[in-house]
Amino acid sequence: MKSIMDPISDYHFLNGILGKTVKVTLKCATFQGVLQHVDSSRIKNLEIGTHVPGVKMFFGHEIVNVELLDDLKQHAAEEKAIPTREVPTAVPSVIGRGEPLKQNIEGLNAVSQERQQLSLDNIKCFFPERDQEQDIKYVVIDQFQKNFGSAMMHIKKQNVCGIAAEGVNLCRHGKLSWLQVATTSHIFLFDIFLLGVRVFKNGLQMVLEDRNILKVIHDCRWLSDCLSHQYGIVLSNVFDTQVADVLHFSMETGGFLPHCISTLQECLMRHFRMPYKFISFLEQRRCAVEKNAEVWFVRPLPPVLLNVLALETVYLLPLRTLLLDGIMSDLTTLVDGYLNAFREGSADPLGSTEISCMELPQELRQLTDVYKDRRERALQKFHLNEEGLLIRIPTEHLGKKTAEKEGNSIGSIPPNKAAFPKKSYANFVSLWDLVQDISERVENK
Repeated sequence: MKSIMDPISDYHFLNGILGKTVKVTLKCATFQGVLQHVDSSRIKNLEIGTHVPGVKMFFGHEIVNVELLDDLKQHAAEEKAIPTREVPTAVPSVIGRGEPLKQNIEGLNAVSQERQQLSLDNIKCFFPERDQEQDIKYVVIDQFQKNFGSAMMHIKKQNVCGIAAEGVNLCRHGKLSWLQVATTSHIFLFDIFLLGVRVFKNGLQMVLEDRNILKVIHDCRWLSDCLSHQYGIVLSNVFDTQVADVLHFSMETGGFLPHCISTLQECLMRHFRMPYKFISFLEQRRCAVEKNAEVWFVRPLPPVLLNVLALETVYLLPLRTLLLDGIMSDLTTLVDGYLNAFREGSADPLGSTEISCMELPQELRQLTDVYKDRRERALQKFHLNEEGLLIRIPTEHLGKKTAEKEGNSIGSIPPNKAAFPKKSYANFVSLWDLVQDISERVENK
């Protein structure tokens, strides 16, 4: 919980109560929590009785009264007056700039070693088709003194990570509020709105520009523009799943291009054959943004939207591996043919000098026939628009096909090794069972 007040007149008062439980009375509501220390289980709206995770930011003109609840019991026992502090209604100019009060270093010493370690917060989301609760785990990073250092150390050790972002009109003209980073074991939600530009200077910029860390993003154009023009960050070494989806489609259809690009939801439905219950979070995101364009700047962010932030990144890594496997499948098959070209054939041609010529071998010439066959099948399956682009099948029709047989692709090189099999995930009831299954199949490929 943070309070933004007059840094001159209230500095000594606030400095003396850091780390203590306080009740803050606003003109519109009353909140209770630990000042300058974020604990999602301890911030409570006393009027409606609900707990809210993350940081709650208060401005001086909103605060009517502050009570020290830690001292309440002590003074009641000692029959002493309770120290309170009335906040003047006048708002200093510094409040208008929204500058947060700095953390007191001494207050951090009161935090136990266990709570300083990286911890995961469990939240629950509900899918419309089932009443069963689904758990998704993540870490909210909204202050530098807690979990930020551990998170950065973990991310910098990765070779690949998933990246997503949320804000308003995310580009050079918009505002960035959240940056999500997913590794194979953790999901971090960086609160850019609260942390400010320091979050990039303290490590995130190094990660985003590091050419040794592959960043998996779905449609990187918007984030790249925002980071470049607002923060001076040149996003590099990116695997874009939206681009990979188009390339994958082009290879499957013998060189045709689709009439449109795919959203993340469409990619998950097409390539993972995922039922709607596992991607309904994207519909929740759309509805929330339609109701309030600046919903990502609400603090504390509702748990259902924190869940959306986490889910936007959790599938990026397995999606990247599946698409990459599909894109590389032709190369893998051709190389396998090369490996067997001589060793499984007759030894007679090996003594001929003709074998050293640079003519295109038959093992590679088959690509012509394969691509011709794929184009013919694509024209039977899809319609062409006026621009000569193939009109993709809407994802709602794909959602009905929950069990597609393996190998039912549009033409393929006769493989010596099976390509990454497509599989239906309609029967999974647990989100983490689904993610684990995808990850295991990707790793064992």
